[in-house]
Amino acid sequence: MPAYGKVDGAFFDEHIYPHLGAEREEVVLGPQHGVDFGVVDLGERSLVVATDPISVLPELGFERAGRFAFEVVCADVAVSGLPPAYLSLDFTLPPSMTDAEFATFWQAFDREASDLGASVVAGHTARYEGCSFPWVGGATVMGVGDRDEIVRPDGARPGDTLLLTTGPAVEAVGLLTTLFGDEMELPESTLDTARERLDDARAVRDALAAAAAGPVTAMHDVTEGGLRGALCEMTASTGVRFDIDRERVPMRPGVEPVCEYLDIDPWAATSAGSLLIAVDSSGVDPVLDALESRGTTAAVVGEVSEGSGAYVDGERIEPPAADPSWDVYADYV
Repeated sequence: MPAYGKVDGAFFDEHIYPHLGAEREEVVLGPQHGVDFGVVDLGERSLVVATDPISVLPELGFERAGRFAFEVVCADVAVSGLPPAYLSLDFTLPPSMTDAEFATFWQAFDREASDLGASVVAGHTARYEGCSFPWVGGATVMGVGDRDEIVRPDGARPGDTLLLTTGPAVEAVGLLTTLFGDEMELPESTLDTARERLDDARAVRDALAAAAAGPVTAMHDVTEGGLRGALCEMTASTGVRFDIDRERVPMRPGVEPVCEYLDIDPWAATSAGSLLIAVDSSGVDPVLDALESRGTTAAVVGEVSEGSGAYVDGERIEPPAADPSWDVYADYV
């Protein structure tokens, strides 16, 4: 298990997966390493559910931090193609967070939820000694829809086309330069550009737009472990082969010089806001048009075929042992 970040597949399979409580027949998709959400059969409808930590980064300003937190916790349900509808939130706040700061954060979070049509249905909010930024609680997000509306994480099929939105490391670069850029010996113009990448870390509406535009067979958000991790997780869940053309992978401005300076592989660093999407060949153009109409960078980066594993320019890749952005964060803190 890595020192920082989420557990690896070996730890999950040995310690978590064998111990998931009672087996219930209505749970049609339960916890799997690298799979974004679970599915519960409700009869004529299905419930999609996912849980993630809530992070609050005061350095962003509490209004921006609220918008960022909403996007992060809702993305894992949005990749199912169903809009997030219900949220249950737990805030375990540090005593140093003032009433006014939380109010600013919460009002921004509320605006995002209202705009998306999502309701907060339960929660817990308190200050506790020992709690500290940025990790201040957890969120469970739910969506409800017909079973055949759900984009399953294991649905990619041979012949599908692979699309990528935004590109590698946008979240890592945006956050690290916003938090620690003043300590980096980089040109101010490079830092300014890199800080803008945090505005790319918004995937919820992109996921819903893609699912509505064409026959999307599978989606995965590119978070911890970056693009390498996402490719390996998605192929493992689907049992097919991904072939990726490195030159076709989009790279947003500011990402490469910051990653080079920090000595991290951009393909291994977290990139909330990026989506790896498998699309039936008939839907590629409609999905690209839908994403581009939103101002989202998107590109065809590869294809799905019979076999197993993820390959880049013909060479098989493995998931990173850990996301390198965690070590960078720890070094600066």
